Amino acid sequence: MRTPARTARTARTKQATTRHPHDDAPDTEDAFRRLAALPPGPEHDAVRAGIVEAWLPMAERIAGRFRSRGESFEDLRQVAALGLVKAVDRYDPERGNAFESYAVPTVTGEIKRHFRDHLWTLHVPRRVQELRNRVRVACQELSTTVGHRPGVTEIAEHAGMTEEEVRAGLEALESFSALSLDAELPGSDDGYSLGDSLGAPDPALDTVVDREAVKPRLAELPERERTILYLRFFGGMTQSRIAEQLGISQMHVSRLISRCCDRLREQVLR
Repeated sequence: MRTPARTARTARTKQATTRHPHDDAPDTEDAFRRLAALPPGPEHDAVRAGIVEAWLPMAERIAGRFRSRGESFEDLRQVAALGLVKAVDRYDPERGNAFESYAVPTVTGEIKRHFRDHLWTLHVPRRVQELRNRVRVACQELSTTVGHRPGVTEIAEHAGMTEEEVRAGLEALESFSALSLDAELPGSDDGYSLGDSLGAPDPALDTVVDREAVKPRLAELPERERTILYLRFFGGMTQSRIAEQLGISQMHVSRLISRCCDRLREQVLR
């Protein structure tokens, strides 16, 4: 015989197994079936809007997970709402899966795609991000009233910003991602890329460093050894010609060059 306590536990267990992952998830199964059966028209649009409105809290909750990542929460809410609309339009209730299991990854993917396509690849100061958002909103609002692309002065007056702030915001609007070094330069017809215009380390700089390091050690060598090294490495003379000029054997010249080079190398690397 079941006791009242056991009956209550069974009821709670059954409730837990049927509860939505989100406690406030609406029950829209009947609405989706009705939507699928309706032809395009005002009634179809009304049912669709009702489903979207019912699930908006879930979309906003997902958007909240991406706070503090360089984008305003209002923009994230709009992106999440767009993802929710896509999920509603693509969901097929006949497949038997709960709408929530389909909508969550769809909304999350839409937000991640927004970050990938519209945000900076480099860290940008929060102040610049805020200027960018204010300038973007002002441009959207002015484009519907002035009939042309608003200028810096118009944006500044409309948004209550200085012209310098507007310029910084406009520059940020065009600087979301880094330019590839393989990208062809504007106006170039020969495939000349940005990477081709960049400088490269000058090997001569290493030579300068080496020369400065060895200079005081060369000064310490006997005059004959200095002369031999100068004629060989700066005058481009062969060991035979050096030997002939100094009146010594070529073998002796070779030994002196090897000994001096070993000594200088040891002193420089010490």
